Amino acid sequence: MNYHEALDFLTNLTKFGINLGLGRIEHLLSLLGNPERSLRVIHVGGTNGKGSTAMMTARILEEAGFKVGLFISPHLHSYTERYLINHQPITEERFAGLMERLKPLLEKMVAEGHEHPTEFEVCTALAFLYFFEEKVDFLVLEVGLGGSIDSTNVVPHPLVSVITNVAFDHMDYLGNTIAEIASVKAGIIKEGGQVVTAAWYPEALKVIEEKCRQKGAGLLQVGKEISYQLKETTPQGTTFDLTTPWGVYQNLFIPLVGQYQAVNAATALGVIEVLKNSYDVPVSEVHIRKGFANSYWPARLEKVYDHPQVIIDVSHNYDGARTLSAALKEIYSYRKLILVLGMLGDKERERVVGELAPLASSVIITKPLSPRAGDWEKLADEARKFVDRVYVIEEITEAVDAAIEQADKEDMICITGSFYMVADARKYLMNKFSSASGF
Repeated sequence: MNYHEALDFLTNLTKFGINLGLGRIEHLLSLLGNPERSLRVIHVGGTNGKGSTAMMTARILEEAGFKVGLFISPHLHSYTERYLINHQPITEERFAGLMERLKPLLEKMVAEGHEHPTEFEVCTALAFLYFFEEKVDFLVLEVGLGGSIDSTNVVPHPLVSVITNVAFDHMDYLGNTIAEIASVKAGIIKEGGQVVTAAWYPEALKVIEEKCRQKGAGLLQVGKEISYQLKETTPQGTTFDLTTPWGVYQNLFIPLVGQYQAVNAATALGVIEVLKNSYDVPVSEVHIRKGFANSYWPARLEKVYDHPQVIIDVSHNYDGARTLSAALKEIYSYRKLILVLGMLGDKERERVVGELAPLASSVIITKPLSPRAGDWEKLADEARKFVDRVYVIEEITEAVDAAIEQADKEDMICITGSFYMVADARKYLMNKFSSASGF
């Protein structure tokens, strides 16, 4: 089995859909010898900011000299991006080899009358096997969907459980209120564990605090035990101070844009402080500073071109759109804004459009390449409530080119929405900009 055969096999498992429950992956992992039980895990859940927080945590531990696994989803351009060790992706050959070993176990499960594991369950099992065999010192493990119902939640005793925040997303699986969603996300809190959260909705905090009491888990909260002071945020990055129960860190810098990245950094630092003070993990202030300074996370207010400025951001839900809107208003300077937007049908599309469209002089609606795109063209009707110049262009590359044609050097193009759309747009732009000095 080569890489493309392995990838085809895995992605073909989408036919099993999202099938909630941990029974299938628990059985699959038992056939592998339960590699997840031997890993030292930092489990990162939440609605927004999971990836950035996980990445910053991993970077700091890497600077401290550890071998750090990082499991994330979804990926932008290659499935191998989901499996990183010290920010290097798994090789295609290793991925194929692991998948070849998993395939007969999946067939064995079905032959014995078990349900076939889903794509994400197989993806997660492969991660545990890979990081176990590579003997990573730590695994920073990002939750896929929710928490209690997510296939990553087979980890019995994570060193730290993280809930970055709780907002409306995936309501068809997680619930229709903040409290219901928080209850699912709090499912990663384990008996006697340590928890760090940046959740700020009172109803979410109430659920998280109650779960910690029930489980006898310690809780550090950004905004309470951990505080941040924003010093400066520019298109080049963010400077801030952080205060924890163990110390004060002044003038920290991350090359990521926006106040919310300071919150993510505060959450990551909370994890590091727990590791230092509860588990005697040796991490110095120098490691923390270098880890933040070397943090990089594509498609999060990522500028890929100047004159005109071209910004890419995966603001795929309403809370993400609010942070993007704040950044566009407070951090960047431009003459006019051209918005390229494509969202999945199961998102709060009307609220997202209401947040972003009023900032734009024109809006281009495009279609994410996903079965969940739904009635994507209806976004244009919402956009027309706020701006006169609205265009509907199905092909993502054509939508990007149309935005470029409209833009002068003093303008900004913001491409945002679903991972699917943003990833395709980013790949197209990288190829375009690398092959030409200008437009």
